[in-house]
Parts: sequence; structure tokens; C-alpha cells
Amino acid sequence: MPARQENCRGRNISSREHRINNEIRVREVRLIDETGKQLGIFPTREALRIAEERGYDLVEMAPQAEPPVCRLADYGKFIYERNKRQREARKAQKQVDVKEIRFRPKTADHDLNTKINQARKFLNEGATVRIRVRFRGREITHKEIAVEQLTYVAQQLQDVASVDKTPAMEGRTMLMVLTPVSK
Repeated sequence: MPARQENCRGRNISSREHRINNEIRVREVRLIDETGKQLGIFPTREALRIAEERGYDLVEMAPQAEPPVCRLADYGKFIYERNKRQREARKAQKQVDVKEIRFRPKTADHDLNTKINQARKFLNEGATVRIRVRFRGREITHKEIAVEQLTYVAQQLQDVASVDKTPAMEGRTMLMVLTPVSK
């Protein structure tokens, strides 16, 4: 039984997502050169010979196509550049922070105003704010108190936020979501 081939990091070669060079086991391939120009359909052996003459690897790009599409490329450089593009795309994505503020139906007005100021700070920083009113025991029978509180909070923050999710029950809590208004 032949020894398992491994690449420089000790991974099994067959675990790669692209087949390269002699791993390509089809009769003919559609060949694309290193500049992206389509060269046409070639027998696999001929495509391998062209790749070797030019000093590149034959990389199978679209194995499901008929015939499979292969490209002339330096495989290490190809993977490096693809990973670099993926990293840059992840950096470009904006992370949405979700902050949560909790209080109870019996929370005093001053304490509620303190929570509103805290929510205002989060919204000014660009975070989405989830406001949760938690019920204990028989408090759950007075849901209208929580609705009034959440409506008051939304009115106080309407200059910096819009209501993304209106007050709704989730188990023993009532929840409302506010998103910052773009300036």
C-alpha cells in the first residue's frame, strides 16, 4: 500500500479543496492560462505538459463542469491570495453590537431614566439595544405596566433610535429592540 502523501503542514493531500496536477483524473479539461485567458479544451496529459512547461500547477477550479475547468496557477500563491481576500472581506464586514438593558415593572422613574441614558450612550456608539422587562411571580399579570414603560423608553429615545421590534412577550420577559437612526 502506498504511503500517504502529505503537504508541508502534515495534512493529507487528498483533503485539499482543489485537485492539482496528477490528482486530476478526467480525460479532458477546459484550460485557462495564468492571465485568465481561455485556451480551449485539452486532454489532461497535454494540459499537464503545458503547465509544466510554463512552470505552473494545473488546478481544477470547477470539477462539476463538463469538461472540468482547470487553471494554470502557482497553487501556493493561489491559496495565499484567496485566503488574503477572505480575510479582507471579513475585516470589511461591520460587526453589529447588541447591548441589553434590563429592568422590572416596579423599577422607579429615576432608575428608569438612568437606564434610558445608558441606552442613549449605546445607541450613539452605533449599537443595537435590546430592552427587556423581566417579570417575577405575579408581576406577569400586569403586562400593561411593562408596555407603558417600554413605550416611554421608545419616546425618550426617538431622537437617536427607531423601534426595530415592538414590545412582545418572550417567556417571562417583555422585549423591545431599538436600532440607531443613521445620521
